[in-house]
Amino acid sequence: MSSSPYETYSPVSGPQPQSYEEWYGGPHGEYDPHTAETVAHGVPYEDTYRPAYEPPAPPMAPTLPQQPSAGGRAQDRRAARRRKGSGRPDFRRLLPQALVVAFLAGGTTAFVAKDKAIELSVDGKPRTLHTFADDVTELLADEGVAVGAHDVVAPAPGTALASGDEVRVHYGRPVRITLDGERREVWTTAQTVEEALRQLGVRAEGAYLSLARSQKIGRQGLTIDVRTERTVTIMADGRARTIRTNAATVGEAVEEAGITLRGEDALSVAADSFPRDGQAVTVLRITGSKEVHEEVIPFDVRRTEDASLFKGTEVVDQAGRPGLRRVTFALRTVNGVKEKPRRVRTEVVREPRTQLVRVGSKPLPTSVQGADHLDWGSLAACESGGRPNAVDPSGTYGGLYQFDTQTWQSLGGSGRPQDATATEQTLRAKRLYVQRGAGPWPHCGGRLYG
Repeated sequence: MSSSPYETYSPVSGPQPQSYEEWYGGPHGEYDPHTAETVAHGVPYEDTYRPAYEPPAPPMAPTLPQQPSAGGRAQDRRAARRRKGSGRPDFRRLLPQALVVAFLAGGTTAFVAKDKAIELSVDGKPRTLHTFADDVTELLADEGVAVGAHDVVAPAPGTALASGDEVRVHYGRPVRITLDGERREVWTTAQTVEEALRQLGVRAEGAYLSLARSQKIGRQGLTIDVRTERTVTIMADGRARTIRTNAATVGEAVEEAGITLRGEDALSVAADSFPRDGQAVTVLRITGSKEVHEEVIPFDVRRTEDASLFKGTEVVDQAGRPGLRRVTFALRTVNGVKEKPRRVRTEVVREPRTQLVRVGSKPLPTSVQGADHLDWGSLAACESGGRPNAVDPSGTYGGLYQFDTQTWQSLGGSGRPQDATATEQTLRAKRLYVQRGAGPWPHCGGRLYG
């Protein structure tokens, strides 16, 4: 009995298969796994694997112990080296196979190294993908994601990619916003109104929004009116009221303060203007009445030359007449203080009539035969004190020589004698003397003779 702990292997007894059919269990090579002989654990066995296209090698004949050759020990050593050399692999045959395996292994390694797992999020919709893109620009091009000047890409286009990176694309959207009365257009990557206001730094608490905060913003954008809450102070009836409001007009803010405008009441600023933060508005309590005044409209004087009249002579063909207008004034009291009357209406009651005057252009004669030698200066001094425009207390006589109007006009004069020049008055007096002597001047006529 052996001292080895392992069971000693003994060849299977009985005849060994000598042909292909015997070796594989039938004429067609069927193999019955239920009748196959198994080898005990730990017992060395011969590898009988052969490709299907290669017939199995015939069984080895049992070898007999070699007898010492005649060549002695040297010949035995040479035979052993030959047997040892025959067991070495043929490296010339194995080299091409090794190169193919190395090439395939290297290509597989490079393939795996180029592939990257990237998370791409477009407008908040993430997805994980595998890509061979080297940078963000190449990734977006491969995925057909076009970006413009108003779109945001993080990390920036051109940034190198590594497996596990995240790339996020946020599309820009135009928002046409009227903020506290000022209109402008901005671009935002926000997808809701609330997010857009947050990005723009608009204080939404207490603000008026024309759209719901949860309103989605499409790629085409939207239009929104925003009025933030402001502080406005209204002065009315001797007291101040300060309110917080998002009103669109000053008039609305006044109503929110509980102030009612009556009659002619007004505001210190336009009621339809936009109320600014910190603005003060005064309510003007107005009471008023009206007054009507009549005013005289002066008449015009139109003068035309008349060659039949002596120079310095004017004849009034149509006396002028003043017109009359009626003017209405508004009298206002603002917060108890009277204002200057304001003209609100003008009505012409009677049109003025123009005065028509003929002005003489004929040269005056220098003398009247039979009267030039008389002392006309002394007569004038006696009658009128030497004043051409003198008029007696009764208004009947006038001029240097105190003509009455009828006598004056009979001598060729026009108008009133006191309106004519001193030269014309003296000429008319000489003509009167030629006709009637010194009789027209009963008290002073004697002065003509010195």
